[in-house]
Amino acid sequence: MNASPAPSSSLLPAVILMLVCTAVWGSVFPIAKPVLDEMHPLSLAFWRFAVASVCLLPYLFFMKRSGYPPLTPAHFLLSACVGIIGAGGLNLGLFTGLQLTSAMNGALIMSLSPVFTALMASLVSRKPPAAGLIFSLITGLMGVTLVITRGDINVLLNIDFNRGDLMIFAGVLCWSFYTLATPWISRWMPVMAFTLLSMIAGAFTIGLACLFSVDAHPWQEMLTLPAHLQLSALYIGMFATVMGYLLWNNGVRTLGAPNAALFTNFIPVFSALFTLLLGQPLTDVQLIGMVVVMGGLLTPVLVRRWQQHQQNALTPGA
Repeated sequence: MNASPAPSSSLLPAVILMLVCTAVWGSVFPIAKPVLDEMHPLSLAFWRFAVASVCLLPYLFFMKRSGYPPLTPAHFLLSACVGIIGAGGLNLGLFTGLQLTSAMNGALIMSLSPVFTALMASLVSRKPPAAGLIFSLITGLMGVTLVITRGDINVLLNIDFNRGDLMIFAGVLCWSFYTLATPWISRWMPVMAFTLLSMIAGAFTIGLACLFSVDAHPWQEMLTLPAHLQLSALYIGMFATVMGYLLWNNGVRTLGAPNAALFTNFIPVFSALFTLLLGQPLTDVQLIGMVVVMGGLLTPVLVRRWQQHQQNALTPGA
């Protein structure tokens, strides 16, 4: 399930697009907050995937005219299962878990996603993570914790885990599996087609959950939403979901699953920045946490560049 990252010359565009992806995902939290005051979390999750599926369906029509990629039934079934586990499993675990636990607990558990992805990749490849990746994982986790807790150690000391946390934990494992499987799926399915399949899988999974929920009524809740909140829900589906998943799947294919997973550390960073733009202040500790996150990601890259420069300087004729 692992894929080798692309040559360094092609990494910069992928890094920029991954930052755009995490920025868009970070914007969801402050934008979704007023929507969730009026709509059940499962209903919003259903609509984000339903809207995203409708937005990507024209691609399905285009591919029908130009020729579908040659997929065997086994390839299609495997890709659909990965989409159900990744897109559906993450959102089902996250939104059902948040009904039983605090947003702080959920954010801290979500920040472990790069660690889980790196561990899964090591188990699959039977190789330990590289030193630079370990540094980025530890540093990024420290920075994210500072951003989320605002530097208050009592927040960590008073954490009380419950069944909701286990649901979110299961959702994060599903997302780590999805991230790890994406380069494998991309061997036979284009990124756009796999993203569409993931959106349909997510809508199907969350739709089933809504049927068994006594509180989630997607159609009625959307119809009774104020117009400006309907636009917010459409933004989450059209931009945060379609654009986010496309950029994420493309970035994972280019950078490799463990390296791409590190970018999830930027989601709470961008969420805090968007919250600042909406008028809520940031603490000095949160700003320090943002710097730590960026430093954890950039330091190994700069060290490799410096080592390569030194090696070239010592090589005759370089």
